[in-house]
Amino acid sequence: MTASPVAAATVSFNPESRLYIDGRLRESSTGKTADNINPATEEVLGVCTDAGAEDMDEAIAAARRAFDTTDWSTNHEFRQHCLMQLHDALQEEKEDARAELIAEAGSPVGMTYIAQLDWPLADAVRWPAQYISKFTWERQLDVDAKMGEPYNRVVVKEPMGVVGAITPWNFPVEIIANKVGQVLATGNTMVLKPAIETPWSALRWGRIIAEKTDIPPGVVNVVPASDNDVAQRLVTDPRVDMISFTGSTAVGELIGRLSAATMKRNLMELGGKSVYLLLEDADLASTVPGCIGALMHSGQGCALTTRMLVPRNRYDEAVELATATFASVTVGDPTDPANFCGPLISAKQRDRVLGYIEVAKEQGARVTVGGGKPEGLDRGYFVAPTVLADVAPDHRVFQEEIFGPIITITPYDNGDDGAVEMANNSVYGLAGTVLGSNERAMAVARRIRTGSVNINGAIFYGADAPFGGYKMSGIGRQNGIEGFEQHLQTKVIAYPLESA
Repeated sequence: MTASPVAAATVSFNPESRLYIDGRLRESSTGKTADNINPATEEVLGVCTDAGAEDMDEAIAAARRAFDTTDWSTNHEFRQHCLMQLHDALQEEKEDARAELIAEAGSPVGMTYIAQLDWPLADAVRWPAQYISKFTWERQLDVDAKMGEPYNRVVVKEPMGVVGAITPWNFPVEIIANKVGQVLATGNTMVLKPAIETPWSALRWGRIIAEKTDIPPGVVNVVPASDNDVAQRLVTDPRVDMISFTGSTAVGELIGRLSAATMKRNLMELGGKSVYLLLEDADLASTVPGCIGALMHSGQGCALTTRMLVPRNRYDEAVELATATFASVTVGDPTDPANFCGPLISAKQRDRVLGYIEVAKEQGARVTVGGGKPEGLDRGYFVAPTVLADVAPDHRVFQEEIFGPIITITPYDNGDDGAVEMANNSVYGLAGTVLGSNERAMAVARRIRTGSVNINGAIFYGADAPFGGYKMSGIGRQNGIEGFEQHLQTKVIAYPLESA
């Protein structure tokens, strides 16, 4: 591992720091602000408005009014027009968004050219906007005559209503883009409650919508808040019809309990502990180095493959290759393209990850590289890329989501059956990677209980691909046709045949 010092900040920002509620950019009713911290330097970048309960109530009321009293929910052509305006405006501001992501999320600049920014901006809004014209909004059933008199029946797809979208700090633009695109394309209105740790990446959406689109007031509201009680108002308010949440499983469980009283539909994309599975016929020299993917955004990704499983007779070779791979990773200033690994989001998260390493050692795991803070980085919330070998399925680091730059390595026996059994030995089921001969890998992928699987370098990601998990990794799917339908209600209408 090579650590490079973090340079002094040289980028000047022109961020949006105001709330966006009912078509207006404004400060919080409480006057409160929150500091926006650069996790690579621990310095304050600036501030954002910190919403209070009154702001959240106003946002919910605005979204409800926009849904109930305008034609947003029914005017397909107008929605498509507005979303394409939004798509175009996002492209215009991409470089400013890139600089903000690097600064406030600590994302290495290289990550912003893939899943952190460029990939979602290319199609997260555009794909659902275009799909409005392709989707079957009404489906005619056969004529029936249960009581003797024939009649028609039609299945109608309608928007849910008001959607409360709650988003995390790790991929702020990516996750917001994929929620906004599908929520709005399906005719819903929304209140977005983004993470307070990465506020500028979220508040920019409000200004763009206000200044560069024809989206009516109240259709989108952006309300960051540091107080969890403010966010909970979205979950319990009967004016909100659906919650779309991306975050930890623990918070997802809480949302499920709190929203049950009003029977809200929940779309939850939660935690993961995904496998990097090497089959017996995989070429280790070419496949093991791909485990570096677990270090994307310093391991702060729910779908990252952080559990490496290898045949026992090739275990030592795999550990050696993985150790060499992690040892070669450059860590440091996220603005430097040479650095693959940046900081964690906060001191709290850094300390949590370091605590998991200590627990792993206590339970018998072996640190082959990393294991602490990188030498040469005297500021910033960094953890060295870490390989934990000799990890057993009952170890906490095998079972629990760490959200840091760590991969565990575990041997398996009994061929593909043993591999599948160990891969499925998890409460999670979000993603995974299988490496081996194509036919064999495909057969194994079909047996793994997880929402998405990459085989031999192929990538599932895209606005047209439904994303979500099995088991404790969530409920429902975001993106694709399945995600589109997730935001719709189904109604059946029976009506008389037209007279001759």
